[in-house]
Amino acid sequence: MKQSFSVKGLAVCGVCIALAFVLSFIKLFSAPLGGSVTLCSMFFICIIGYLYGWKYSLTAALAYGILQFVQKPEIYAPLQVIIDYGLAFTALGLSGFFRQKKIGLYIGYIAGVTGRFIFSAISGYVFFAEYAPEGWNPLIYSIAYNASYIYIEAAITLAILFIPPVGSAIERIKNSFA
Repeated sequence: MKQSFSVKGLAVCGVCIALAFVLSFIKLFSAPLGGSVTLCSMFFICIIGYLYGWKYSLTAALAYGILQFVQKPEIYAPLQVIIDYGLAFTALGLSGFFRQKKIGLYIGYIAGVTGRFIFSAISGYVFFAEYAPEGWNPLIYSIAYNASYIYIEAAITLAILFIPPVGSAIERIKNSFA
């Protein structure tokens, strides 16, 4: 019988989820209506996809979304909870679909972060349009608001990943853990 998830893979996922969760408390900037720039917390969910592929990354990302909900639940409507915590954080797992690509670490990370951004922007438009400043289109405001913290963290993380020793270390990790 073929095993779906390896013990080693699950252990690595657990460590990555724990790192992401702890780093989510290190906020470099908090947006006034929710969301924050953390110290690379999204990366540790996305790297699971790079190491083990989409099954692991989507599963781990959903678990991370549940942890984020437990940490600080913000409930305005049942569908909002599903979009903000279920879909947005699970979208970080899209990184796993790019595991085999030449620059899969970077493409996967951008794909995961963009997936999270899309669901966060949808939620902002559907559930929080009333907070758009006067004269702003609520969809444009939601896109700008969510991009202001999600993509700032992504830019910081990518800058760190482009440091040659960091990239080399990640490749060594992939070769030894995967």
